[in-house]
Amino acid sequence: MTPNTSLDRPGLIAAIAAYAIWGVFPLFWYLIRDVASLEIIAHRVIWCCLFVVGYLLWRDGRRWLRDALAGRHVLRWLTLSSVLISCNWGIYIWAVTHGRVIDASLGYFINPLVNVVIGVVVLKERLNRTQWFAVGLAALGVAWLTLRFGQPPWIALALAFSFAFYGLIRKTAHVEAVPGLAIESLILVVPALGYAAWLAAQDQAAFLSGGAARDALLIVGGALTALPLIGFAFGARRIPYSLTGVLQYVAPTLQLLCGVWILGEPFVGSQLVGFGLIWLALVLYAADGLRRNRRQKQRPAAVASAWPPTRADVDAPPEPGSEAGRN
Repeated sequence: MTPNTSLDRPGLIAAIAAYAIWGVFPLFWYLIRDVASLEIIAHRVIWCCLFVVGYLLWRDGRRWLRDALAGRHVLRWLTLSSVLISCNWGIYIWAVTHGRVIDASLGYFINPLVNVVIGVVVLKERLNRTQWFAVGLAALGVAWLTLRFGQPPWIALALAFSFAFYGLIRKTAHVEAVPGLAIESLILVVPALGYAAWLAAQDQAAFLSGGAARDALLIVGGALTALPLIGFAFGARRIPYSLTGVLQYVAPTLQLLCGVWILGEPFVGSQLVGFGLIWLALVLYAADGLRRNRRQKQRPAAVASAWPPTRADVDAPPEPGSEAGRN
């Protein structure tokens, strides 16, 4: 097997569509901003679980769960990852429904560079000078935003770090994207159902309280959680890895544009300075990755004997760790 360097048109379309859906997600969640964030998360888990598990039963039958849990300690890792992704979803939905979409987009711009730091600290990876410079620029951008607004951009940092550690765990768990999300949903669905039932018993539930359109949106939110993931899983295996890494920035860019142009959130010059430093860091890091990728392709055929990659390499998300829990 050789590295995937060909450009598969259906795969490219699927990957772009997945990132585009993730990018405009704030507009969807904004439609149900009158619903409490915890209730939105509960219904997101419930309906996502039904949709994804149903899809896997249709595709693979009952063996999907046995196959997914075949790896060592998979259930343990996915239990931890389910906690992280539920926290990530909660912060993200709260941010969107409280007019903080720009802060949320910043989190997903920072995320790839947080992954780099985690790679150094946890996985003992080494960075070259360009990568260190990019990390330094991003840190400078965060410091600027902290000094300018009197507090760290906690929403962005919480989203970036929770998602980075989530990506690290999903890489360690050695389970594919869609079955992994299904197991995480199964782990979370019991407390989600319990919370939804408690709200109904207290007569505090927004669901089934008379708004058919709102009920439909809560149900569709679960399906929309899974659909882009399935599209991404289809596309990521059919387009070059480097292209997947570049496409990851489509989602936070669209989120930022939605926040500024459609939802009318303020974006002042001082924010542009901080964002600009982080964007420059991302450009440098991405350019360095593309340069190293070209060098690798130009190596003699003998060097390619390192292929095929391991299961961990195949199932691992792109550098941002964004495959399975993308908002």
